[in-house]
Amino acid sequence: MSGVLPPLPEAPVIRPEHPGPLLAGGPMPAAGSARRVLVLTHSHPAITRGGAELAALRLFEGLRARPDITAFFLGCGREPGGGRAGSSITQPFGDGDFLYTSAGYDWFKFANHDERFPRDFAELLRRTRPDVLHFHHYCNLGAEALLIARRTLPHCRIVLTLHEFQAICHHYGQMITRQGRALCYRASPRDCTRCFPEFSRADFFLRRQYVQRFLELVDLFIAPSRFLAERYIAWGLPEARMTVLENVIADAATPPPPPSPRAPDQVLRAGFFGQISFLKGIQVLLDAAAILEDEGVANVVVNIHGDHTGQPEEFQEEFLASLARAGRNVRFHGPYDNQRVDGLMRSCDVVVAPSIWWENSPVVIQEARRNRVPIICSDIGGMAEKVRPGLDGWQIPVGSAPELAALLRRLAGEPQHVAAMRATIAPPAASQAAVAEHLAAYDALFAPADTNK
Repeated sequence: MSGVLPPLPEAPVIRPEHPGPLLAGGPMPAAGSARRVLVLTHSHPAITRGGAELAALRLFEGLRARPDITAFFLGCGREPGGGRAGSSITQPFGDGDFLYTSAGYDWFKFANHDERFPRDFAELLRRTRPDVLHFHHYCNLGAEALLIARRTLPHCRIVLTLHEFQAICHHYGQMITRQGRALCYRASPRDCTRCFPEFSRADFFLRRQYVQRFLELVDLFIAPSRFLAERYIAWGLPEARMTVLENVIADAATPPPPPSPRAPDQVLRAGFFGQISFLKGIQVLLDAAAILEDEGVANVVVNIHGDHTGQPEEFQEEFLASLARAGRNVRFHGPYDNQRVDGLMRSCDVVVAPSIWWENSPVVIQEARRNRVPIICSDIGGMAEKVRPGLDGWQIPVGSAPELAALLRRLAGEPQHVAAMRATIAPPAASQAAVAEHLAAYDALFAPADTNK
């Protein structure tokens, strides 16, 4: 189905003339035959397929597969000048799957300047009548979307999955210093102006107050890692409204094959998957490969699968120059369809995730665990939380190419050890089990308050 929003059955909606204060969660809605859930994210997965988009999509698919849930999806896209004739929210991807074409967004305070959005978003809410709005981001939609939702459907529950540190850090939410690309351990107006001198300390103070005011409307925050949850609680989100739940990922089409150790004379096949960027540690991997080349190590091959074309031009030039200098032990395969990731990973002996920022819960780690391929990751953030040393893989000091090279050299000589680790890797939860955990979290939001407390 395509075009503007089709007519949907109307239902009575409470719309107060004078919206109340910015408070989360109204009274419990009337019981219905099925719970209605609208999943929202900052970019539609038909347009871009980052971790947040895929997590939102898999949750939506899992909810839609259940007979007791009516699920809807809203993702965002961008076109020059807005590109809209009629409604800013259309339905080009199928029934219950909506696209908001955003324009005029303020990335500093997450404000949506699109004059049509409040009207069109409120209309979508009135038509879909969700009991639960589950945001997998507020970017492009705007922090104001939380207020529009609360005023339009006072009784709905608002859930927000946090994916990085956007509200805390203006540097793409990655808590890496802008100039030196060093790990940042806290955000403060003073520290933030060092990265962004074009803004004052007052600007950053007001930014935090502005964003937190809208986040007060959220009934439940979901963090896919304890590390992310702790950072946001320290920043000011209420611990009582925070829970840790892993993102939903797709199940493997076929079970992973049983371990089969390499012959001693075979090469160790190390795979890199996902977005190729500085923060994903691609240069760390290339430097490690160069060290092995200089040492004459011939039994390690690095296979790079991913796309670099969406990165800044300066990085693209640096990456292509590094590839040109790379030895025969590096092979660049370019972008891949996510439908092929299981087969590509199963052709690897180890998956390398050498990110140099505080990753939350990288999809690549879940995918590697799904395929029972050992993981080498940096020893910080959610990565260190997801990979148990000696059971799921190995951890290296963040940013250390020599340590990565030494580990790859050692593992190349221990094929039995690498194969044996496949038996101890903890697989991710099956998709419907992960969906059930989310539903349990929704149900808790509708439970009557314990008046004895």
